[in-house]
Amino acid sequence: MRLYPVLCCLLACVFASGPAVAAPAAARPNVLVIVADDLGYGDIAAFRPQGDVRTPAVDRLAAEGMLFTTMRANCTVCSPTRAALLTGRHQDRVGVPGVIRTMGANSWGFLAPGVPTLADHLRRAGYHTGIVGKWHLGLTSPNTPNDRGFDFFHGFLGDMMDSYTTHLRHGNNYMRRNREVIDPSGHATEIFTGWAVDYLRERAAAQQPFFLYLAYNAPHSPVEPPAAWLERTQQRLPGVDPKRAAAIALVEHLDDAVGRVLATLRETGLDRTTLVVFTSDNGGSLPHAANNDPWRDGKQSHYDGGLKVPFVVRWPGTVAAGARSEYAGLVFDVFATCLEAAGVTRPAGTDAVSLLPVLRSELPANAVRDLYFVRREGGPQYGGKAYHALIRGDWKLLQNSPYQPLELYNLKTDPQEKTNVFAQNQKIARELQAALSAQIQRGGAVPWQAPETP
Repeated sequence: MRLYPVLCCLLACVFASGPAVAAPAAARPNVLVIVADDLGYGDIAAFRPQGDVRTPAVDRLAAEGMLFTTMRANCTVCSPTRAALLTGRHQDRVGVPGVIRTMGANSWGFLAPGVPTLADHLRRAGYHTGIVGKWHLGLTSPNTPNDRGFDFFHGFLGDMMDSYTTHLRHGNNYMRRNREVIDPSGHATEIFTGWAVDYLRERAAAQQPFFLYLAYNAPHSPVEPPAAWLERTQQRLPGVDPKRAAAIALVEHLDDAVGRVLATLRETGLDRTTLVVFTSDNGGSLPHAANNDPWRDGKQSHYDGGLKVPFVVRWPGTVAAGARSEYAGLVFDVFATCLEAAGVTRPAGTDAVSLLPVLRSELPANAVRDLYFVRREGGPQYGGKAYHALIRGDWKLLQNSPYQPLELYNLKTDPQEKTNVFAQNQKIARELQAALSAQIQRGGAVPWQAPETP
């Protein structure tokens, strides 16, 4: 552990937050960030080739770029990871330690209005900014996409849909085109894909770089694949559990949609100048038959099944095809990566780290940094309290509810987190507790509920 301060100093030099080297205007890439919802690590074939899911589109994306084997979501649930990704700060530092829901009595976050988003920064740098799909960071001003840096929004404001085909939540319509209420027909995955394709075709004709944040709600529950996709899965896997068949079909339908978006990039010639990121907001939901193998547990859990997610980056001319990295980062590193790629200075006060040194093979995959996780939740299991985790090198300290004791795991010798060694490693546990306390103090400075109106 004495080497840790030295490693921190080395990382500080590599990841210094001083001015980025500005890229020539012609060299600035377009940016496409695709985020799936509750997609399990083991439900993408490139990450688990021996599995039962076929995902040729994402597999091809990985083959043409870099596959990250050890990336984690910022949180075990939706809103916090999305808030972190778009701001480059830990979720509690932007007021979103928990899920922002459509019913205020069970909502545990409020996106801090004064914090610029990735869309804000890229728009100031001359990018056109668009979001298609799920927002999940607020229902009204000042926290709708058009208030938070996006020139164009075509999607769903809420947390989840009661059905992929009715698009309502608790009977309310949260579908919007910018600020206009709309009522599209069809399966949500196909609707979002069509809107993304339209956006890309429009931008291909423009002389302006773009940032498209394409946030699917698949494969989040309710697990409703189109009938033809479910039938195809059942024919290929006779005897498979019905819940698992539906989960597979919904993921494969999503992969096909991603394939359509990537095909549009190729058809328009945008693929040569576009940095593409594909990932998920958290691990898959085990009650809905997701697969997070080989990691323990799933969504809502601080074990790695709830945190480790598929993560792929393709950027022709910068990222070598077929590359793999074991670098242990967080999904919000997308923020710093995209800014550096666009030649934009990373703002002070952010926590995200640019992955460009990794993408260019300039940084060793085993570089060490603290990884911090927090979630706040209501109900009897959580009581409105927060629970946390912190990873430093091979060591992981965690809770899975505010009422459970701390646990400690050595991820090098026990990657499946089977043996809690907290009692045997008190010195390490206390060091991680101190680091965790410092993070909690930082987050505590930011309100996570909307201010009351007089």
